Amino acid sequence: MITDQSGPRRPDRAAPPELTGAYPEPLWIQAKSALEGRIALGEVEPGSRLPPERELCRLLGISRVTLRKALTALVDEGTLRPAQGRGWYVTAPERKEWPNTLESFSETARRMGLVPTSRVLRREPGPATFDEAEDFRVVPGTALYRLERVRMLDRVPIAVDHSLVPADLATGFDEVDFTTRSLYDTMARLGFELAQADTTIEARPADAALAGHLAIAAGTPVLEMRQIVRDRTGRPLLSSSIRYAGDRYRLRTSFTRNAGA
Repeated sequence: MITDQSGPRRPDRAAPPELTGAYPEPLWIQAKSALEGRIALGEVEPGSRLPPERELCRLLGISRVTLRKALTALVDEGTLRPAQGRGWYVTAPERKEWPNTLESFSETARRMGLVPTSRVLRREPGPATFDEAEDFRVVPGTALYRLERVRMLDRVPIAVDHSLVPADLATGFDEVDFTTRSLYDTMARLGFELAQADTTIEARPADAALAGHLAIAAGTPVLEMRQIVRDRTGRPLLSSSIRYAGDRYRLRTSFTRNAGA
């Protein structure tokens, strides 16, 4: 059975058969087919890492040279992607297009027919820095509620989201299950209207911590989207910094030329 060493083995799945030269296909093609079959069965989910090459060679009974040829062919077909020094990963679903209207991560996911979930990394109040205070038009040191999550679509990690809300607006946040609950929905239920956002998007290299959360190599470019979300009066209600894996995010927009330009 193929499984990342960090995850449990599934006893109801048979181990990959040891390959043999008795078949007409070259061993690397047999290895490629065996790996494809196990991926198709869901034994390694999108975004997950294959076992180490040494273990794969042992399971399949082939040399590392033969295995590398099979893995490279799967990369060429888009089934796998290599991560320098980290191994081989099953490719995530095709990039989804985000809207150019203000939607929460969960709203966008459900509109696309995907299941949004989160892994909460941090949830606690803390004092505003000078830059954060400027964003919220408060004095430095004002209490802000900090919520940091790994955002996933169909259990595939897509982004790491660090959101801030003034602590006096975050009523009952400690009791909310943010693994499944949308922050936008939580604030709407409290009577706040999220009407408009100022947004910037730029590319940055992933640090080691972010790379670990997104199963990418450190230094890989990610897209960081920063937003200040306001109500209809212009009052800042929340800010967020969402860092997306660059191969899993695309924003589509449109431009209109001013008359007489």
